[in-house]
Amino acid sequence: MSSLTTLRTSYHQKICSEAIFMKQDDVPSIADVGSKLSVQLAQDMLQRIGFPVHEGKINGQTAGKHFEDITKEYLETSFDMLQHLHPGKWVYSVQGHISDFVQYAHLATLTELIRSSRELRTTLGDYVVKPDIVIGKMPFSDAAINKNGPVVASEGLPKLTPAREKNMPQPLPFLHASISCKLTLRSDRSQNARTEGLNLIRNRKGHTPHIVIVTAEPMPTRIASLALGTGDIDCVYHFALHELREAVHATENEAVIESLEIMIEGNRLRDIADLPFDLTI
Repeated sequence: MSSLTTLRTSYHQKICSEAIFMKQDDVPSIADVGSKLSVQLAQDMLQRIGFPVHEGKINGQTAGKHFEDITKEYLETSFDMLQHLHPGKWVYSVQGHISDFVQYAHLATLTELIRSSRELRTTLGDYVVKPDIVIGKMPFSDAAINKNGPVVASEGLPKLTPAREKNMPQPLPFLHASISCKLTLRSDRSQNARTEGLNLIRNRKGHTPHIVIVTAEPMPTRIASLALGTGDIDCVYHFALHELREAVHATENEAVIESLEIMIEGNRLRDIADLPFDLTI
């Protein structure tokens, strides 16, 4: 068994034990109790994953926080396995402020102005996005730049790029990825991920970070509400897509099968195992 497969299995075990529980009548907490299909898919998917879920109830906010923390741990470990594909010094955090990163540092000043003015708060709202998980890449030191031979001199060019640590009085990381974690997609809050994505695109000074969503939602139609379309997010990643795909095909419901396959074939939905590789690009 490969290291990544082992890591994915451990990830599933932690999600099942810390973020998912059974409601009455053996209904998984990630299922919509009002939808027989949602319950069926959730039950079948969890059975295929093969780990017991948490005994007793988990508060919704607590389950969501566990989902974020476990996903962050998985990404940090798996992405570090791929250092040779995208070398550098990386930082990972949960609920990070985008104004702590190079492309959005200018928003810190704007945020302070908004907070000090009721009129501006009413007009502009909150400009600072707080992604569930952020991955940052630190700028390069001259020693790293010159590792394979002389490239830059101490006082030489380039002098403006923030990718060179020496050019910044207080070096900040680049926002490499903004990851929104949605255990389920059954509330209007799940659509906030699109708004966050648009804010990251519109308010940046520099390149756009990866903007992705990770979910455990069992219903393809609900996943499609975020996955379909382009422009605001890169892709949606399911915590157990292969197990969900098997569960969907087992229903023999052509409409549901088609909905899922359209997203997969259209590169709008992938498995959590794909995410660390996509982040190397």
